[in-house]
Amino acid sequence: MTQTIFITGASTGLGRATAELFAAKGWKVFATMRNPDGAGDLGKVAGVTLLKLDVTKPDQVAAAAKAALAAGPVDVLFNNAGYGLAGPFEGASDAQLVDELDTNLLGVMRVTQAFLPAMRERKSGTIVTTTSIGGLVTFPFNSVYHATKWGLEGWSESLAYELAPFGIRVKTVAPGGIATDFAGRSLVLTQHAAYAEGMGKTFAAFSNPERRANASSAEQIAEAVWEAVHDTSDHVSHVAGADAKALYAQRLAVGIDAFRAGVRAQFLGD
Repeated sequence: MTQTIFITGASTGLGRATAELFAAKGWKVFATMRNPDGAGDLGKVAGVTLLKLDVTKPDQVAAAAKAALAAGPVDVLFNNAGYGLAGPFEGASDAQLVDELDTNLLGVMRVTQAFLPAMRERKSGTIVTTTSIGGLVTFPFNSVYHATKWGLEGWSESLAYELAPFGIRVKTVAPGGIATDFAGRSLVLTQHAAYAEGMGKTFAAFSNPERRANASSAEQIAEAVWEAVHDTSDHVSHVAGADAKALYAQRLAVGIDAFRAGVRAQFLGD
């Protein structure tokens, strides 16, 4: 029997790569995005159906879920929509704070709620959410982004307890760097002159070619999503990508304080 996956944020990058991977493996794919007209030829891929969805709009969440479920059971929900907010926290406007949490955190919760009744009634389903290595470790000038990703890790871990009796598995995929246009298309910056020196050092460290060379491709992380979907254990958080795995292993090995001292030295020169 053909299985079905519903993906948010599927126009480019990881979401698109995941849509193409699952379609290639014979799955029915609902690929959702704010502007389906900008998805290029994704809609022509066999098994892929495009749907319009802005996860910050509850009416669109309800409509997209209804459309997908009308075609049959949805076996997997992949919450992938999100973007980065970087820069000094003091310089963030209220609108920037609200937009970041609305998309990255509340958007995931809205979409998940829309599918839970059907999954619970079937006593079957898997919910996978893209978090980030930034949901397990932190870096300077990313505090609000980290708040959303750490929030998603905690939400997923807790949710796994309450959904297990209904046969629903909860997973996260926490990638490190992905060689996509995330930094250009999906990154919003805050500004504050008092933090210019620290910002300069941090962005120089992030832009280091050696660091960027360790990034995974979107296709590699899509394979990690596939593995998470098929993981039948109670394990929740799947760290994805060689860079992320090395970073998280280091944090666990040396402890939080020593790890933070290393981050300060690398990114701020302290």
